[in-house]
Amino acid sequence: MATVKKSAAPKSAFKPNEHVVYPAHGVGQVQAIEKTEFAGHPLELIVVTFPKDKMTLRVPIGKAKSVGMRKLADAETMKKALETVAGRARVKRTMWSRRAQEYEAKINSGDLIAISEVVRDLYRAESQPEQSYSERQLYEAALDRMAREIAAINKSDEDEAIKLIETQLAKSPKRAAKTDAEADADSEDDEDELHEKAA
Repeated sequence: MATVKKSAAPKSAFKPNEHVVYPAHGVGQVQAIEKTEFAGHPLELIVVTFPKDKMTLRVPIGKAKSVGMRKLADAETMKKALETVAGRARVKRTMWSRRAQEYEAKINSGDLIAISEVVRDLYRAESQPEQSYSERQLYEAALDRMAREIAAINKSDEDEAIKLIETQLAKSPKRAAKTDAEADADSEDDEDELHEKAA
């Protein structure tokens, strides 16, 4: 007579003390794998802390994949991300509100390459026009996410990671002043640029 095997609880791919990336919050560290009971069923939770945000998450092992939690990027992906920020900015000629949503989605995707594209596209050299407040916020959020992951991969601190990213950004092709068409597409900075065109 065949015996019915009980399906084993999913095993965690994550181990205590290792760094992981949780899309909505960036880099965290696994503190423990906790066993608990929920509605009479055993449940294993991955306890992840985010010291910078003073936050702790408990993620059920079975849900880790569906929420997009992953291990740190490998060296090859990190190299590609650093090459991405040194590339030419690709700014779409759409309303700022739509672009801002796209940038935010990329930052919260947890994908290091997508985040590096936001850093590249929103970076401004000192010789370039000032960023608007919302551009600056998105740029800093993307830079912070990217730096935290690179610091964790390189086992360095965030300041070193930011310097590494900024060195790459300095290699990027000089960004030309905005064209009239791009100026028209920018809802936040429209007035200033229209005055410049009228001058």
